[in-house]
Amino acid sequence: MDNSKRNSSHYSRRHFLATAGLTAAAVGLMPRQVFGDEIVEPVEAGESKVSIIRKAAAEAKITVTKLRKNISVLEGSGGNIAVLTGPDGKLLIDAGITATRPRISEALAGLSPDPITHLINTHWHFDHTDGNEWLHSEGAEIMAHENTRKHLSVDTRVAGWSWTFPASPAGAIPTKTFQTKQTIHLNGNTILLEHYLPAHTDSDISVEFTDADIIHTGDTWWNGVYPFTDYSTGGNIEGVIRALEKNISKTSKTTIIIPGHGPIGNKNQLVECRDMVCKVRDKIAALKRKGYSYREVLAAKPTAPYDAKWGGWVIDAQIFIAQVYKGC
Repeated sequence: MDNSKRNSSHYSRRHFLATAGLTAAAVGLMPRQVFGDEIVEPVEAGESKVSIIRKAAAEAKITVTKLRKNISVLEGSGGNIAVLTGPDGKLLIDAGITATRPRISEALAGLSPDPITHLINTHWHFDHTDGNEWLHSEGAEIMAHENTRKHLSVDTRVAGWSWTFPASPAGAIPTKTFQTKQTIHLNGNTILLEHYLPAHTDSDISVEFTDADIIHTGDTWWNGVYPFTDYSTGGNIEGVIRALEKNISKTSKTTIIIPGHGPIGNKNQLVECRDMVCKVRDKIAALKRKGYSYREVLAAKPTAPYDAKWGGWVIDAQIFIAQVYKGC
């Protein structure tokens, strides 16, 4: 299916959940905890949400959408995976979750017989890098921003998930890194990698297929849902807005935009997300300047106009308000 004919439409919420590699059991991903001293609810007991997501991924279906110039998207294994095929071998953008390896392998084989030769991580989070080791064992050279290598090389805690990720094995660590920009040429395509200033994390990059007019934004854009900001590894809400602005400046009405999560999208959807985040930020910042505590801001329901559309997935209104409140 040619996505250029459908990339302006929203998928259903059900499809969104399915392609994100999550079941209903995983929708409680984030503990109901405010960043700072004030706790909204205790961290939930029982199985960790990271474990739940990995188990959900083991059952997830992988869907394949062909785009332009031998570029496709695999949805269903954590973050969205872009694939470029050709005589130089397959290039993957993000690695998904290891539990989906059999179905990712099947999907890749269905695209072409080319070997896997290159992998680029858009940032360090597990739902984008968990498959690094097995893809490296298949022949992939791993490239990422230097901060992705840094976080994967040591034990790294994400407070928003109440989870400490152990250092990754040697085979999962990127061997090629860059600081600001990097251009590579593969399979007749020019691919521009560019680091964002700290946004979702401090390791985010965009991957732009310049000839095909396709960009993978990583988790600087979650299409159709409230975004998650990882303050533990350098993220901040102002940076998220700045990254959305940068994405808007890089795209046109013909650009196919691959978000970190959610359906393949377009510039109008990107602008809508930017506008929503800015309006919520402005409301919360105004209340905070008046001396409102987090609980008082929460009671004021600053996200009410947006909750039905944006709040039905992993990040609900309470979590999103907490993250914005911290960054204002």
